[in-house]
Amino acid sequence: MLNLLNIFRKEKLWDFEGGIHPPEMKTQSNGTPLSQLPLPDRFIIPLKQHIGHEGEICVAPGDRVLRGQPLTFGNGRMLPVHAPTSGTVDAIAQHMTAHPSGLSELCIFMSPDGEDRWTTLEPLADYRQRARADIVQRIHDAGVAGLGGAGFPTGTKLRGGLRGVKTLIINAAECEPYITADDRLMQDCAAEVLEGSRILAWVLQAERVLIGIEDNKPEAIAALKQALGGERDLQIRVIPTKYPSGGAKQLTKILTGLEVPHGGRSTDIGVLMQNVGTAWAVKRAVIDGEPLTERVVTLTGEAIAQPRNVWSRIGTPISHLLHQVGFTPAPRQMVIMGGPLMGFTLPSLDVPVVKITNCILAPSASEMGNNDEEQSCIRCSACADACPAKLLPQQLYWYSQGGDHDKARAHHIDDCIECGACAYVCPSNIPLVQYYRQEKAELRAIDLEAKRTAEAKARFEARQARLEREKLAREAKHEQAKQRVARSDEGELAAARERVMAKRQAAGEVDPAVEEAQRQARHAQAHLRQAEAQAETQPVTRQTADPRKAAVEAAIARAKAKKVAQPEAAEPAEDPRKAAVEAAIARAKAKKAAQAEAPQPDAAAEAEDPRKAAVEAAIARAKAKKAAQAEAPQLDAAAEPVDPRKAAVEAAIARAKAKKAEAAQAAAGTLTEEVLPVEDVPPVDPRKAAVEAAIARAKAKKAAAAQQSEKDVVTPDVENSDAHPSQDARKAAVAAAIARAKARKAQTPSTFEE
Repeated sequence: MLNLLNIFRKEKLWDFEGGIHPPEMKTQSNGTPLSQLPLPDRFIIPLKQHIGHEGEICVAPGDRVLRGQPLTFGNGRMLPVHAPTSGTVDAIAQHMTAHPSGLSELCIFMSPDGEDRWTTLEPLADYRQRARADIVQRIHDAGVAGLGGAGFPTGTKLRGGLRGVKTLIINAAECEPYITADDRLMQDCAAEVLEGSRILAWVLQAERVLIGIEDNKPEAIAALKQALGGERDLQIRVIPTKYPSGGAKQLTKILTGLEVPHGGRSTDIGVLMQNVGTAWAVKRAVIDGEPLTERVVTLTGEAIAQPRNVWSRIGTPISHLLHQVGFTPAPRQMVIMGGPLMGFTLPSLDVPVVKITNCILAPSASEMGNNDEEQSCIRCSACADACPAKLLPQQLYWYSQGGDHDKARAHHIDDCIECGACAYVCPSNIPLVQYYRQEKAELRAIDLEAKRTAEAKARFEARQARLEREKLAREAKHEQAKQRVARSDEGELAAARERVMAKRQAAGEVDPAVEEAQRQARHAQAHLRQAEAQAETQPVTRQTADPRKAAVEAAIARAKAKKVAQPEAAEPAEDPRKAAVEAAIARAKAKKAAQAEAPQPDAAAEAEDPRKAAVEAAIARAKAKKAAQAEAPQLDAAAEPVDPRKAAVEAAIARAKAKKAEAAQAAAGTLTEEVLPVEDVPPVDPRKAAVEAAIARAKAKKAAAAQQSEKDVVTPDVENSDAHPSQDARKAAVAAAIARAKARKAQTPSTFEE
């Protein structure tokens, strides 16, 4: 009893919401065994037959190839394609492929040679002796993709599930009407399907393997059980017939009760799913070493005389397959690649078979039901009841038709599996799936454009950052170069300064005070440079040092240094100015010696040095001024006035004597021993003496005016005297003339006795 309960517990099944039960129409083709067809006259092999980018071409027109030889290569999603038979590559050009848009893609055209020779194969008897990564790479190199219709690269899918996968599901449901390719493959190649499932389980290290198959395939179920025998590593789960139970999310829910999260993958819940045809292709690739060059295709429909399943080479034109099974086209005949619910109408029969082609349906006019025109939606909600993904098809239809991409995305249009259940139950005959496909394509285009924009922005920002880094690097390099040059110059200056100091120290000419003053001057100059640099980079604030003040301090320091160093400036032997001064001193001494040795002229005729005369004149003026100031208050009001004419004559005589003395001194050119320079009085500038004389005259006039006012106050009797009122003015003029005469007399040559 316990074992029976365990069996029931293991075989527990769940159900999903929605779904439909259309006529199966499978008996037309599943009763005939698989058969081979003759090779066509030309193969058309598209480079892209899967989800992802096409591989790189490795052949050229004119090359001879063998069956299984790779025509392209690549990594990741760049899945390679292989030659379906031996022959010659004719061309590489654009051609229409199996796509609802009917657009052209790059294809390789090949002509068979009829020999159908294989390339060198590398069978692998015991794959368990190899690393799992090697087996995955072997599957990728064989070009195996999802043969159930998705076309996702199997190697990439296995790499993503190497960790965390506990349950491997082999999808054998094949729920869509008319399609019997997997059914027939399981009946005729059950052992290879089971072996491929074991390889996948070993690669993923899955804890259990579940083979889900609908109960409308009793022959396939029997064949699998017979091939499985007593093994318990694989579990065959028979599920009720319901469309679309073969969907990945729906079958996962039926077998495990788990739901794939929105926007996630089945690996997020520890489940990975592969198709029956994919398992068969994995076995051929790993154990037999054969790349994917053919697959099972269902040829069915009332327009075909002999519906059945055949082995079709990749790249075979659809027209060749239909011709081999007695296709009789009717007016306005349509040919569908895939099933009646998820397939699409072919734009031409010249398109080739690809890896995801599982069925070619050629129905009659009455077989597809009513072909009424599309009508308005009546909001019956039948589509929402039939949707297995729990979406709102009516809302998605409005958003898709109106181009409201944001609302369509918000209602999870990406979760639509395009099963066609909504369109099947729609009473208004609205092709809902077509609208969804178009909206998905537009959303992908928008996302691609946004991705390109983001990449362009990232490239631009990276370029700007790179340019900024290069600019900073150049500036740093230039700054380092400047610093090196500055250090070099400073080093040379320091070396030169040290050499000078060494010489001066050797000569005993170094003064510590001078050195200190020079150091302070250099310090002030450094502060000045710092203040100037700060003024260039920062605004002047209250805390910022004034550059003008620093300049004044630097100038004061330099002046102090010069003043301290002035006594020593003429001393170093190396300075040319010092040498010039010494030479001038020597010449002066020589001239003085020559003057001392010259004969002494007559003392009366000898002239005096003008500087000495100026000094004596200044002394005389000072004495005259002092005497005038002392005598001014004591002048009598009745003093006899001085005749101005006499004063003028005396002044003229004094000027004549002065000129005569200058002429005599110029003729003599030397000083006698009796004429000695005045050492006690410093030399006086003649202009200064003239200024002092003018000052003396002004003071004399002022004193005369004061005396006149005092005279008027003290001796009023003078006013009644017979003197003329202009006598006081004449007296002041006479006094000024006397002062000038004395000054000139002081400037006349005179002799000093020894």
